[in-house]
Amino acid sequence: MRKLVSNRKLGIARGSSAAALVVALLSATPSFAQTAPAAPAEAVAEDDTVVVTGSRIVRDGFDQPTPTTVIGEAELRQGQRPNLAQVLNDSPAFRPSVTPQVSVGNTSSGSAPVDLRGLGTNRTLTLLEGRRFVGNNNLNYVPMSLVERVEVVTGGASAAWGSDAVAGVVNIILKDSFKGVTVGGVGGISTRGDGARYGGDITAGTSFADGRGQIMVTAEYVKDESIPDRNSRDRLGSAGIVRLNPTSTTDLRQILVPDVNYGNQTPGGLITTGVLAGQMFNSDGTLRTYGAGTSLNANPAIRFPSQVLGGADAVGLYDVVAVTTPLERISAYGRATYDFGAVKLWADVSYGRSQSTYAFLPDIGISPALTISATNPFLSQTIRTTLANAGETSFTLGRFFTGPYSLIYDGTREQKEGAIGIEADLGGGWKANAHFSHGEVDQAQRIRNARIVSRFNAAINAVSSGGQIVCGINADASTTNDDAACRPLNLFGLNAASPEALAYIRGTQQNDTVSKLDSAAVQIQGDLFSLWAGPVTVAFGAESRWEEQKSVSGALDLAGAFGPLNLYGSPVSGGFDVQEGFAEIALPLLDIEGTAKIDTTGAARYSDYSRSGGIWSWKGGANVTLFDTVMFRGTRSRDIRAPTIGELFSTRAINVGPLVDRDTDGRAAANAAYNPTPATVTTYSGGNPDLMPEISHTTALGVSFTPKFIPGFKLSVDYYDIKIDGAISTLSGSNLTLACKNGNAAACARITRDATGTVTEVRSNSQNLAIFETGGVDIEASYVFPMSAIANIPGTMRIRALATHVREFVIDTGVSRVDTAGDVGAGTGNAIPSWRGVLSFAYQNEVLGLDARVRYVGAGKFNSQLDQSVNPTGYLVNNDIGAYTYLDMGARAKVMDRVTLSLNINNVLDQKPPLSPVGPVFYDAIGTYFTFGARLNF
Repeated sequence: MRKLVSNRKLGIARGSSAAALVVALLSATPSFAQTAPAAPAEAVAEDDTVVVTGSRIVRDGFDQPTPTTVIGEAELRQGQRPNLAQVLNDSPAFRPSVTPQVSVGNTSSGSAPVDLRGLGTNRTLTLLEGRRFVGNNNLNYVPMSLVERVEVVTGGASAAWGSDAVAGVVNIILKDSFKGVTVGGVGGISTRGDGARYGGDITAGTSFADGRGQIMVTAEYVKDESIPDRNSRDRLGSAGIVRLNPTSTTDLRQILVPDVNYGNQTPGGLITTGVLAGQMFNSDGTLRTYGAGTSLNANPAIRFPSQVLGGADAVGLYDVVAVTTPLERISAYGRATYDFGAVKLWADVSYGRSQSTYAFLPDIGISPALTISATNPFLSQTIRTTLANAGETSFTLGRFFTGPYSLIYDGTREQKEGAIGIEADLGGGWKANAHFSHGEVDQAQRIRNARIVSRFNAAINAVSSGGQIVCGINADASTTNDDAACRPLNLFGLNAASPEALAYIRGTQQNDTVSKLDSAAVQIQGDLFSLWAGPVTVAFGAESRWEEQKSVSGALDLAGAFGPLNLYGSPVSGGFDVQEGFAEIALPLLDIEGTAKIDTTGAARYSDYSRSGGIWSWKGGANVTLFDTVMFRGTRSRDIRAPTIGELFSTRAINVGPLVDRDTDGRAAANAAYNPTPATVTTYSGGNPDLMPEISHTTALGVSFTPKFIPGFKLSVDYYDIKIDGAISTLSGSNLTLACKNGNAAACARITRDATGTVTEVRSNSQNLAIFETGGVDIEASYVFPMSAIANIPGTMRIRALATHVREFVIDTGVSRVDTAGDVGAGTGNAIPSWRGVLSFAYQNEVLGLDARVRYVGAGKFNSQLDQSVNPTGYLVNNDIGAYTYLDMGARAKVMDRVTLSLNINNVLDQKPPLSPVGPVFYDAIGTYFTFGARLNF
């Protein structure tokens, strides 16, 4: 769907998010339409934008009842964010679930999805010009230089747009046309001299055939360097939750403290038993006394506990995990259009490629207690003599496998898509549009330096034979276990291992996945007839979609050669298709000019999935406008989310083993042979091809205030309530029995019992058994005015506030019901602040632009489940986290007619994040960051 521009300003229903309270986001294009005093042409044009995403119906004067927030030119430039996802993450209605500082230590680097309402990235539908695009919500390849605005529907919209629009819709609107050539460059650096980012873009466009044809192309390059040293930032080292008084049997309180480390291992190796216990290996294989920390074990007699506080030689996991992940990407986009008059044809083509390589984890799959022979020839003669004199044949080595043993993530994504479409004027006010697109994503993932378990076990058993150090398997009496390729591994010192030994024990985990999306749609809109209050407008159409994924892993991965860190041993392949029909109607009931106006809307969609069959989604809404000043609006919708290919088809695994039945009431009395702890229960896990779509119901009520006595001002407040039934979740076999006991019928259906009542089989794969509930209030305020109204200064001032208050965020699995609204701690599942906001100011004249914004994260709990009211004995004593405020500033100046220079400073005051065991979600981990840019127009 293309951008539409009307000849007059339209009062478009909006207002999701935002605040005038504690607030945050950048200056805004006042996406509220009003008659405002004269302002520079660049500023005024943005007010003429028609918001199209809240409804399929696009009509002048039609006020949509669905709250929609517009992220305009001002927000897009604020902070000089490297991609569109990070721009949206600055808005309070979004949860920054996947970002360079959140994705450390996992394999999601290179992906940039958005998560509206915190309900998960797969419950936010992203559209490009009103159509789906391949890439599963990945906004890395959206051409930033061509983005005109982003419309965010903050509420269920499945009736209009289909599956995944449970939390809402993000619709990216690109510029209609472009003439000339623009070249831009950008560079950034933190005040600590790290985290460098640089890139550039070029955009070109022209018209032909007397303006009927348009061609525009753009290409972008961005390289974002990693910040590898976590200890370069305050409060980001290896923090952890520990007992306040570890040795007390009565005081079970906990505390979050920094510098929590391993007490039983070091990067070079620590001897933890025998006569040399407490000695650690230097790089040259010699020993020195270990600088231990304070034990955090309940038993102080344990000399080498798993956790210590501090310690000169002690290290923690997050001491070697990066602050941010690196990314290098290129993207290109082209569009051609030709207007024949009544018919307009268009074609899009896009390409994107991203690559990320970095040391993302040490090898945490190796036991911290390796048994080493006292005669190991890599030990010095002095050490072997000391052990022999003590009569010891072995000792225990605790080693933190970082450095040459660190796992290297190497991921490449390549995205290609083409789309064609037509827009036609059918006459009599009727219009039609249609499109078809095909896209593919090729993802190659590699985990380099991965340890092959069997080879590692062989290599660490080093012996002396014939005057050489060899692997024990090649020197023992048996020849069946010989491996001529085996090279003995020296574990005594950080870099003691030979390149040959490292090459022998290492392999590369690998997975190659191809995802495809074909999408087709047709829509017709027109006025059926006119009533006393205006025309009755309908939009109807059909859509089809085909999705498939094929994934291939390496032979070693499939064989489980990499042990507990075998990430790609279960590749996922499968597909589905869906055919849909939809219709929407706008029915005006009253229109008394200047006094009262009432509009109602209704929409319905029927979706027929090849895996689960047919399902309905619908939406109804109305708004009432009084005196062209106050508008009340409300909607109620039923929305759906179809299961993903991974949820449907991830490899099914079978395990036979023990189970603890937690639904035992009355069973032994009913049958004496009942067994509450059966030893041979068959458990099925993995995907579930029988999954059904999730069903969500959303209620939204709001009011918008545009007083005539304050031209350029608008305030809106919107309440939302979302409940998802049959949310897809996974429970263990034991938890399934507990959920069944708690009354969850879906869980009961996954359990098979024999005649005695004993559990014989459980299906603990993905199931439609959870309930998600969330609700709150969005606030948006905007004020646009010419500076001449208050002083003899040219230009326009924009003030905008966005805020979101989350009243509740409940996840009920049938086993537990947890409300995490107000949780803000890193590592706390589903944490989401009670208040989040942004307040921005933007001044613009013909030459100079100045921006300032304040981003706000409200006070909350690190983890509400550790609060004293919930856990009165083992509560977290420092569970409260105060409010955080970040200041960002920016400036732009035209130094010549064709050249614009820019400077942005994020986190001007270098605000430190709260103490964080992992990458903080809502807080800035980087510190003050400068970005410089230049743009040249031809």
